[in-house]
Amino acid sequence: MSNVHRIQVEKKPHLSPSSSTFGSHPKRPPPVDMFLKTSLEGILNDKDIKRKENAQLKKACEGAIEQLNAEIELHQRQTSSTTQPLPNSNDYIVADGYFYPFELACQSKSPRIVATAIDVIGKLISYGHLIGDSPDASNPDTLLIDRIVESVCYPFQGPHTDDEVQLRIIRTVLIVVLSNTAKVHDHALLRAVRTCFDIYLASKNKVNTSTAKGILTQTISHIFNAMEKQEQMDQNVELDLDEMVVKSVLDNLINQVVQSTSNSTKDSTPVSVSVPQIAENERSSASSMVNGGIHSPAPPPVSHLSVEGLAEHLPSPSAVDEAGAKLDFQSPEEKDAYLIFRSLCKLSAKALPSEGIDKNSTEMRSKLLSLDMILLVVQNFNAPLSDQHSFVVAIRLYLCVALTQNAVSPYIPVFEKSLAIFVQLVNKFRVHLKRQIEVFFKEIIISILESSSSIFEQKWIVMHAISKIFDDATSVVDIYINYDCHLTSANIFESLVNILSKISSGYVGESSPNATVLQREREKKMRELGLECFVKVLQSLVTFYDEVNETKGKDNSIRGDDTDEAMTNGSNYEHLKQQKGKIESGIELFAKKPKQGLALLQEHGFVGTEPEDIARFYHVEERLDKTVLGDYLGDGDDFHKKVMYAYIDQFDFADVPFLQALRNFLDKFRLPGEAQKIDRLMEKFASRYCECNPTQNIFASADTAYVLSYAVIMLTTDLHSPQVRKKMTKEEFIRSVRGINDQNDLPEDFVSGIYDDIAVNEIKMKAGATGKPKLNADIASVSYRQLKQFQNLELESISQTAHALMEAASLAHVEFTTVNHYEHVRPIFLRAWTPCLAAFSIGLQSSDDEDIWRWCLEGFRHGIRVACVFRMVTQRDAYVQALTRFTLLMAKNALSEMKAKNVESIKLLITIGVEDGDFLEDCWYDVLKCISQLELAQLIGTSGPGMQKVFNIDDKTMHTIQECLSETNNQSVVVAVDRIFQGSSRLSGEAIVHFVRALARVSLEELALSGAPRMFMLQKIVEISFYNMGRIRIEWSMIWNILGEHFNAAGCSDNSDVSHFALDALRQLSTKFLEKGELPNFRLQKEFLRPFEVIMDNNISHDCREMVIACVTHMVQAHAGRIRSGWKNIFIVFAVAANESRQDLLESAFATTSDIISKIFPNHFSEVIDSFPEAVKCLSEFACNNTNDDTSMEAIRLIRSCAELVRRYTDLFDTDTDLTSPGSGPPSTYTSPTHSITVTSADNHRVWAKGWLSIFIQLWSIISRSKLDVRTRSLTVLFEIIKTYGRDFRPAWWTDVFKIVFKIFKFSSLGPNKTEWMVTTCNHALFSIVDVISEHFKQLAPHVPTFYEQLFLCIQQGSEQLARAAIDVLENLVVSNGKQFDPEMWDCTVELIIRIFKCSIITFFSEDEEPNGVENGQTSPEKSPADGTPRGKALDTDCVLTSPITRIIIQLEVVDAVTGVLFGKDAFKVEGPVSRRSPDEESDSVGNNDWAERAPQMYEYLTQDHLSRLITCLLESHTMARTFNSNSKQREMLWKAALRGKTPPNVIKLEWHTIHTALNILFHLYADTRIPEKHFDELKKWLIHSVNVALTEYVSIRSEQQRSAWLSVIQMMLNRTYELSDDRFAALGTPFFVNLAELVETEEPQIIRAALKRVVARALTSPPPHHRI
Repeated sequence: MSNVHRIQVEKKPHLSPSSSTFGSHPKRPPPVDMFLKTSLEGILNDKDIKRKENAQLKKACEGAIEQLNAEIELHQRQTSSTTQPLPNSNDYIVADGYFYPFELACQSKSPRIVATAIDVIGKLISYGHLIGDSPDASNPDTLLIDRIVESVCYPFQGPHTDDEVQLRIIRTVLIVVLSNTAKVHDHALLRAVRTCFDIYLASKNKVNTSTAKGILTQTISHIFNAMEKQEQMDQNVELDLDEMVVKSVLDNLINQVVQSTSNSTKDSTPVSVSVPQIAENERSSASSMVNGGIHSPAPPPVSHLSVEGLAEHLPSPSAVDEAGAKLDFQSPEEKDAYLIFRSLCKLSAKALPSEGIDKNSTEMRSKLLSLDMILLVVQNFNAPLSDQHSFVVAIRLYLCVALTQNAVSPYIPVFEKSLAIFVQLVNKFRVHLKRQIEVFFKEIIISILESSSSIFEQKWIVMHAISKIFDDATSVVDIYINYDCHLTSANIFESLVNILSKISSGYVGESSPNATVLQREREKKMRELGLECFVKVLQSLVTFYDEVNETKGKDNSIRGDDTDEAMTNGSNYEHLKQQKGKIESGIELFAKKPKQGLALLQEHGFVGTEPEDIARFYHVEERLDKTVLGDYLGDGDDFHKKVMYAYIDQFDFADVPFLQALRNFLDKFRLPGEAQKIDRLMEKFASRYCECNPTQNIFASADTAYVLSYAVIMLTTDLHSPQVRKKMTKEEFIRSVRGINDQNDLPEDFVSGIYDDIAVNEIKMKAGATGKPKLNADIASVSYRQLKQFQNLELESISQTAHALMEAASLAHVEFTTVNHYEHVRPIFLRAWTPCLAAFSIGLQSSDDEDIWRWCLEGFRHGIRVACVFRMVTQRDAYVQALTRFTLLMAKNALSEMKAKNVESIKLLITIGVEDGDFLEDCWYDVLKCISQLELAQLIGTSGPGMQKVFNIDDKTMHTIQECLSETNNQSVVVAVDRIFQGSSRLSGEAIVHFVRALARVSLEELALSGAPRMFMLQKIVEISFYNMGRIRIEWSMIWNILGEHFNAAGCSDNSDVSHFALDALRQLSTKFLEKGELPNFRLQKEFLRPFEVIMDNNISHDCREMVIACVTHMVQAHAGRIRSGWKNIFIVFAVAANESRQDLLESAFATTSDIISKIFPNHFSEVIDSFPEAVKCLSEFACNNTNDDTSMEAIRLIRSCAELVRRYTDLFDTDTDLTSPGSGPPSTYTSPTHSITVTSADNHRVWAKGWLSIFIQLWSIISRSKLDVRTRSLTVLFEIIKTYGRDFRPAWWTDVFKIVFKIFKFSSLGPNKTEWMVTTCNHALFSIVDVISEHFKQLAPHVPTFYEQLFLCIQQGSEQLARAAIDVLENLVVSNGKQFDPEMWDCTVELIIRIFKCSIITFFSEDEEPNGVENGQTSPEKSPADGTPRGKALDTDCVLTSPITRIIIQLEVVDAVTGVLFGKDAFKVEGPVSRRSPDEESDSVGNNDWAERAPQMYEYLTQDHLSRLITCLLESHTMARTFNSNSKQREMLWKAALRGKTPPNVIKLEWHTIHTALNILFHLYADTRIPEKHFDELKKWLIHSVNVALTEYVSIRSEQQRSAWLSVIQMMLNRTYELSDDRFAALGTPFFVNLAELVETEEPQIIRAALKRVVARALTSPPPHHRI
């Protein structure tokens, strides 16, 4: 052999798994010729070859060697004669043709020969020389590889097979399966796998057993990995067709050349292949591959390159499964996997012996191995599959059905592996197994957990399975959405939660008197596992939320409306769950009271009211109680019968055999026990069956079907009831139904078939409709054997029900909802949060076991997280508050009970604050309160015995507490607490508000502690203020609204330490805040500095106030350039300080205020303009402080300077249009300590509202509150400002000015200083007002009537000085401005004078009466003269004329005022001689108003009516005075009443002043040519009468003093008469002059006689009048 030329062979990849498993191979495979010859020669050299049974083998080996030598020689000749450009087929030696000797060797009875043959086959396959893809010569329908596999597996004939042979077999099987050249599929693959399986079960060699299992594992993994890769290729491959065409053309070209070379030795006819044809074929092939056609991962061998040829020998891609499901295999790998998986499922489904099973028995090992392999497959398979994929179908048809048997096995290993498989199905294949998973959960998982007889191991394994399912977050959500929110599915999640709640709250397993310790340990483990499951549920919800959010964040293709749509879907699921709850309530009520249950379902709209609707509902609703449904349908009520008819009419029995129809009918409900009800049901069934089958020829009528159905029911009861001992025979049954078919018999074979069918298969309701067996005794009282029997019976019942339901669900497809949005988590948590909270709370409270309470704490963590992210306030509050209670920091005297679990609760609560702070909202209070109490608890150990006494803790307990709390002092806790406060800057805008509110609340509680307030949280408030000062303004504003109020409370604390700390913190914060500055029109500084204002106003501590002043002064000095809206607070603070009686505070505050007004205002007025009213208010407060006159005067001076600033910066005021829109707001009200003033500011100019008006209001405030000298100075400045700057005032502004000024005359509020006020301030104000009016009369003319009212009010007050001042002011006003009066103004003026006259008239009284109602110096209001205005409106109760003397004085003053207005102040002086004009001058002046021209003062501006009314008043006053003077008794009584002077008063002056003025006016009127003629006679009579009265009174006077007082009257009368024109003089008539003659009889002064002489002389010499005037 060494001289034989080596044949060139095709290089094939080595099989690495085989080399790694069975030893190393040469790096380069040996030449095939040498290897084949050596192998064949080795067989021939074996000593057993000489045996007779090996003769055929020997002959085959010798022939093979000869053939091999011949091929080698032929190859040598060809290679020596020609040189081929490409290698030909002779270069490749394929061992397929030499397999026959090895096949015979495998069938040999010699173990050595068999082992050698199997080993050679394995190496040939491994090196790629034995392919086996050609048809088998002995059986063309199969491939050679099938024969090869059969040969390799044939030597194993059972447990007695040689161990070495067994090892070689399983080794070669692995090589075959893993080979890339020898492709084994279909039944050959099954044969290989089955052989490994059998070796594992039968071999007694442990090495072989373990090796067989390992190889079986590798084999099955390879099979399913191949399918998985193929599926991934089919789904993801994207091939470039052009590249595929080029590659295929080259491959085919080489193959064609090689094949043509090979054929040249056998056939001289060459084979030509065109390149375009090849390209076209390959393009089609590539296209089919892309479209998912059949393709093999390895290329076919050289001699068989045709794809069609290969397909002929492969199993058909389309096959029909045994169960009738049509399967379409897309690849050989898929079919292989299907067949293997089906076989494994069938192996696992084989039943075990009911008793005496050994765990090492073949049956048990077979079942366990098959379950292991199935578990291996489902664990490692991860490729996505379609719902109709064969593997999915296999899982439905075989695995799920098999699991229903194995998952209730009493053998724990089987039970455990089955549940492990189910877990994998749920986690990976739940999309395809919706109905199957429901059945498994409902009938197996939940049933086992709810069963009281289930053993602990089973429940333990089930709980572990649930725990594994809950490890997958999506599984939890999918289970709830697809089952609990599906109207007809079971509430899987809800049932699991309820069971877990019971278990985690305290598991109770089987009891045994000798196992109390074991019982407690099991209880603990089950409870721990239940808590773990609950924790995983919540953790799954958190994980699902995080994963979905992360996915949504990375997916840029998600539309903006996806969230809204998903949230809507989440709401829909909640609605579905609610609807389902209503349906279940109705079904539950139906089981108890059918009519009421049906009514409830109809009320909610789930069922119609018609019989057909109800019948349809009964058909589709599987959850109805079958017994109750049967009773309802069999009821004799008419409506029930209609429903029953409609119900049966909805069955379709067409072409259905009778017995099957009856089974279908009775499958829906349980027959009632009452015979009449059964009769009604059977009667209608028979009718319906005959109606659906009109062409059947078995039943003559429906009666036959009716009787037969009844008989079948009786037969079923007889054959299958354990209570019936003697069973009915077939002959008896046949006899019982004879003659029922219209007097004829039914076919005997038909009746016999019914009997046989019933005997084998009882008529019963479908699985699940019957209840589970129940133990009629207490589980603790039954024996172990009885309990075991019941357990087996119960498991069998569960298995049967589940098996039947699973088979029914195998071919059913239900759409599975894939959850993809976090909003679906909300309804799940709503269902689970209460049981979870109860379980965690109970566990944490009742157990000190670390494993249990740590699970509880983790559950709290996840529960709070879910509640937080979904903003579920109630749930979040419940969890946080429960956790807070377990910290024991909130309870009184609970620190002595502190344990490790409580310390961990504290840590968890702090962690929640760090991680979930954005969602805590009101729960921040619990977190921060816990931190506060923790700090207090940590002080216990360091504060000595005093703190121990407070908490009532002894030394031993103190030591224990310190040990527990030592954990809270470690670095991690301290850092976590600090992170809460430092991390507050990262909280959202909404969250920081809640955080700050809770922080302030806790701090207030600390400060409210009696005796020893704490400032821990107050210090933290300062810290978080610094941390969050960089937030946007709107967020900082919301924060400071809370913190500001808190600093207000802290700063106003009675505890000086607290208030000083708060103020110092405010100082630091304000310094930091002011450094940021503020843009115009913002108000954040104002809000920030408000606490200074509040503290200054409410804290009466001297030190505290001093500190506030120092802080504010420092701010002004350091940050004046950055202050904007904060100026308002500064001035308010100083305004409060202005009321201080302590000089140091007063002077300090005023010094800063003065600097601001004097230095900052002039240079930065635009920045402080908004705070101008507050600045003026502040100055007014300083001015009102009566302790320091210098400060008051200086403050008033500064106010005066502010007026100049207003004038200078008017434009700055008006640039802000806040108040420039007309009618933009209601009137503004300014309140002083004593008065409130409402101003309209009609045109809403800012310069007025915030500038001038502020100054006037505050000056008025000073006037109303200060002592005389300050008040006088303020009043002077007020009117000085008005007079100086009034020219720029608008009309509406003047209205506000006078409202302010006239407040001076509000006498009702003056109090005890009224007299002083009237004498000083009112006098001053009246004259100042006149000055202002005179200065700006054109602007103020409309306000004169109002001023008149104030004058009249002053006159009525009864103050002599004020009345005189008022009348003087009136006179000055009229004299100064009368020339500018319009007629209306004169009307008002005259009206005022007349009112004054009338109000001061004295009413005389009899001797028995008090004078004028005077009592104790007061005039009765009822008898006071009125001016037409009601008493209550004209006068206040204390604003009346107090005495007649005052009235007389007023009368005299008003008379003098009238005289002064009309004729001047000198009118009452005694006139000298007068001269009259010559007649020529008079003639020249005819028609001229000579008297008017010569009339002094304002006479010419008054009308005749005005003058006439004044004359009337004057004469009335004169009459009063004359009467008074002539009545000595009246004067005496008045003197006694008023006690004025030493003698009784008289009114002589008033008497002659009044007549003097009246006559003077009359003479002017008489002489005035403007008077119409129609009034002349009346005037003349009035004049003559008045002159006569005056002369009569004068002549009657005997007192020289009185006569001298009348001297000016007589002189004026004679002069006015003499000055009359001739016509007017003559018109007086002789009687007038005769009356004058009475003066001749009296002794008169020379001046009177001279005047009289002139008048008489003129009368004697004057001509008669020309005409009557």
